[in-house]
Amino acid sequence: MKKRRAYPMILLSAALLFGCDSGSKTPDQTADTAATVAVDTVAVSNAQTVSLPEPGATESVKNYSKVIGWPAGKTPAAPAGFAVNKFADGLRNPRWVYVAPNGDILVAESNTERKGVEKIEAQVSGSAKSQAIGESANRITLFRDANGDGKPEQREIFLTGLNQPFGMLVLGSSFYVANTDGLWQYPYQAGQTRITAKGKKILALPAGGYNNHWTRNLLANADGSKIYVSVGSGTNVAEKGMENEIRRAGILEINPDGSGERIYAGGLRNPVGMDWAPGTQTLWTAVNERDELGDELVPDYITGVKEGGFYGWPFSYYGQHEDPRRQGERPDLVKQAI
Repeated sequence: MKKRRAYPMILLSAALLFGCDSGSKTPDQTADTAATVAVDTVAVSNAQTVSLPEPGATESVKNYSKVIGWPAGKTPAAPAGFAVNKFADGLRNPRWVYVAPNGDILVAESNTERKGVEKIEAQVSGSAKSQAIGESANRITLFRDANGDGKPEQREIFLTGLNQPFGMLVLGSSFYVANTDGLWQYPYQAGQTRITAKGKKILALPAGGYNNHWTRNLLANADGSKIYVSVGSGTNVAEKGMENEIRRAGILEINPDGSGERIYAGGLRNPVGMDWAPGTQTLWTAVNERDELGDELVPDYITGVKEGGFYGWPFSYYGQHEDPRRQGERPDLVKQAI
């Protein structure tokens, strides 16, 4: 089995909980801890190998949370020496946050839009409890906290008239926003609090599909010569055919004017968060994996992304673990899968 590039997200969450312990361990004490951490039927060792259950070993289940907001006078618990305070409220489904080079905080307000039968299905299934399914606000709100006290002195509607916006980027004299169906570029000056100039669509993106993988994120390289765009799959495991997955389930690379598109990495079912590992040229992403193979399959993960790499979707997962629903279709790609 190949060495795995990253821990499943559920284990990362566990690690964060362990990190909240008020005590600290020396390197020797840490080395003496168990070599393998187990959560239910998934195990990850310090050598970054993962042991996964067989497909169908457990029933695929759904358990939707109920969003209740912050009760009056209460805040989330935090480790000793830390506090969690409300920075802003009154937002309509704040979906992504971007800090501009001048320190302004931009918040994309958008959500999955379900109407008619889809909305009724969400209400019946219970998923409506844990997500906003009404009309998307389709706007970006700006906050300015000039003195850094965690209480913004200024709040402005920065940009409106969008289509499920998510990723944002300031690059030179341009502001970019990734709508679900395309990348838009607007003239921008540092410090401006509202964009009124007309933008232009510099890149069309595929939209719609299974579970509405509508988020499109943005990231620029260090010298600003390239922009990376994450695009989720249109289905769970390409059940509607690979012709519906063109330019999806991967990360695209383009020039700042939208030209020169190429696939930077593929086989990533739904890459959402992206950033550079500090001090390196390695792009990292958080990936939402496929459904309906069992309660523990397939774990979501974060990974360093290799240029030109293929990460398995839809034919395999976590390297050469072949998805039984696509078994035997592309052994060549399964063999290449990272």
